[in-house]
Amino acid sequence: MQISSLELPGAFLRNLQERGIEKLNPPQEAAVDKGLLELKKSFVIAAPTASGKTLMAEMLISKTLLEKKGKALYIVPLRALANEKYESFKQRFQDYRVGISTGDYDSSDNWLRDYDIVVLTAEKTDSILRHKAQWIEQTAAIVIDEVHLLNDPSRGPTLEMVITNLRKLCPRAVFLFLSATIKNSKDLSGWIDGELVKSEWRPVKLYQGVYDGEKVQFQDREPLELDTEKDPEVSIAEKTAKEGKQSMIFASTRRSAESIAERSALHLSKILSPEEKIKLEKLAAEVEKVLETPTKQCHRLAECVRGGTAFHHAGLTNTQRKAIEQAFRDRIIKSIASTPTLSAGLDLPCFRAVIRDCKRYYQHYGYTFIPVLEYQQMIGRAGRPSFDKWGESILIAKDKREARELYEKFVMGEAEEIYSKLAAEPVLRMHTLSLIASETVKSETDLLEVFSKTFYAHQFGKEGDIEGKLSSVLGELADWGFIIRIGQELKPTTIGKRVSQLYIDPETAHYFLDNLSTFPSSIGLLQLISSAKELSPALSVYSRELEAINELVVKRNDELLIVPPEDWSSDYDSFLETFKTALFFEDWCTERTEEELNVKYKISPGEIHGKRELADWLLYSLSELALLSQNRDAEKSIRKLRVRMKYGVKEELLPLVKLKGIGRIRARRLWASNLRGIAELKKAPEDVLERILGAATARAVKGQVQAGSE
Repeated sequence: MQISSLELPGAFLRNLQERGIEKLNPPQEAAVDKGLLELKKSFVIAAPTASGKTLMAEMLISKTLLEKKGKALYIVPLRALANEKYESFKQRFQDYRVGISTGDYDSSDNWLRDYDIVVLTAEKTDSILRHKAQWIEQTAAIVIDEVHLLNDPSRGPTLEMVITNLRKLCPRAVFLFLSATIKNSKDLSGWIDGELVKSEWRPVKLYQGVYDGEKVQFQDREPLELDTEKDPEVSIAEKTAKEGKQSMIFASTRRSAESIAERSALHLSKILSPEEKIKLEKLAAEVEKVLETPTKQCHRLAECVRGGTAFHHAGLTNTQRKAIEQAFRDRIIKSIASTPTLSAGLDLPCFRAVIRDCKRYYQHYGYTFIPVLEYQQMIGRAGRPSFDKWGESILIAKDKREARELYEKFVMGEAEEIYSKLAAEPVLRMHTLSLIASETVKSETDLLEVFSKTFYAHQFGKEGDIEGKLSSVLGELADWGFIIRIGQELKPTTIGKRVSQLYIDPETAHYFLDNLSTFPSSIGLLQLISSAKELSPALSVYSRELEAINELVVKRNDELLIVPPEDWSSDYDSFLETFKTALFFEDWCTERTEEELNVKYKISPGEIHGKRELADWLLYSLSELALLSQNRDAEKSIRKLRVRMKYGVKEELLPLVKLKGIGRIRARRLWASNLRGIAELKKAPEDVLERILGAATARAVKGQVQAGSE
């Protein structure tokens, strides 16, 4: 089917022609034949990675905008994927306004009402729904990308409730679910009463192989010879780079990914051109200096980059991850060794995807095989139609016996069925309060009606006993003062509404309110937020540090808001872990560097940033709860601590770090030079400031303090 024959906006069709897209591929044609562009019914597209699912979404969005039936939402699981789609859509839909929102869970983002296409994460969408954003009801098309993540215990329930609520709020909207090929895709189409398009078609041939200890044996092509003197993953990275292509190697742990990147760099560095070395040196300096004080991990990453490789995992900062991803797109980085963080969604020019570890440690199960669906997501990074005519995936086995096992399990295996994870009580508690607080439901009958429309109810029906679980949850919410039950009627309290908007677990809010005192200490507040589920897992306490931490608990007992349990209690270990986490935050707020924190707590810069983000959100929530409970003194202490957490400084530096361009290190330099406030900075000669801050920053600071006095 020719693209030109479709009734789509002229600008969109021209954009497709510029991209060289003239015909629909088989799954795209099947979707159009079944009525995708008629905007009358919802669709589920279950097809492999790189099979053109995003184009189907773009066609649906463009047709929706052409007929002026309202705005389009594009919902993704990850911020990185949201950013990629946003940049792409700005190019695809130049005649329309494209917006994006992925953070700040305490906002309805009313500014988005003026945008035609809105890219959101599932969590941000959930937050917007809790704030009763009226613009949501203008939505006519809703695309859910990576919808198979309904199966994920952490993200799945929120995604499921987002879909359920959007179906209720936007009854005329059509949904488009984009999914990997899964065993029970009919369950998804049945849930939304939609059409299913299921396909195994892929525009770029992907050859799946297994390394058997000697060579890579492929399903339907000649074996790939490797240098058996080297580790297979290193040999593959080198061989791929010599062919002028790029590889991605997946490992189960951060340490393994870093080791692979370092070992690969030793060999790839020998085949780099002088021009490539210059570009890599510039990139190495960039990733090495993203922090005020580089850590050992920053230095290790920079050394890998100089050798043409990189490692990628959650321990890196966002800036480092983005720089590496862009350098890989630009063909500067030849090989990335990654944990599964890169397996979902991002379009990168990978020719060979290598799965080094086919097993992973799972709590309660030990080491066991990863799911086939995850394997398919990882190998889907190889052979992208934007970059290659074919691709290769390689599983690493120790010997021929294991190679046969991996071949049967993964190459010949079928992706697992997905199941709703909505029934866990903490999940029900959070979403039940949200429904009541937003007045989406006003009675127990209404509540049961909403949950009867979930994927969970569709899959399990009455066998799931959702009614009994909801009854228990309602009892808790009423006992905590977040809702009022009058017969069948359900009403939110003022504080219940605020808890829902703050996007924290009601149990966390109850715990905060129960333990917050009038004049809390910093360490007391830090342990209180460290005890929240949202910040789990807390930092582990090792046997070698047990005695020292116990001594600190005794020494600082009077500062704590949470009474330590008896040391023989089963809760004592958890208490120590949250106390250690509080000590970590305290060290950050007393100007310890990322490197010092890494050495002391074994926590990487990316993790430090992630925990600080969570801590900021929890401190903000805690201050709002203190305000509602009229605990003004506590609110003041929390607000001050929140600023210290943002900048990582002692209280004395707060007036200085509020100046643009002044971070914790420059602020401390000013303090040491007796320039300790705005008044002193106004009087200071500019040449003195230049010696401390540098010329450009000194001029900027002078401008700020002088403007403030006018």
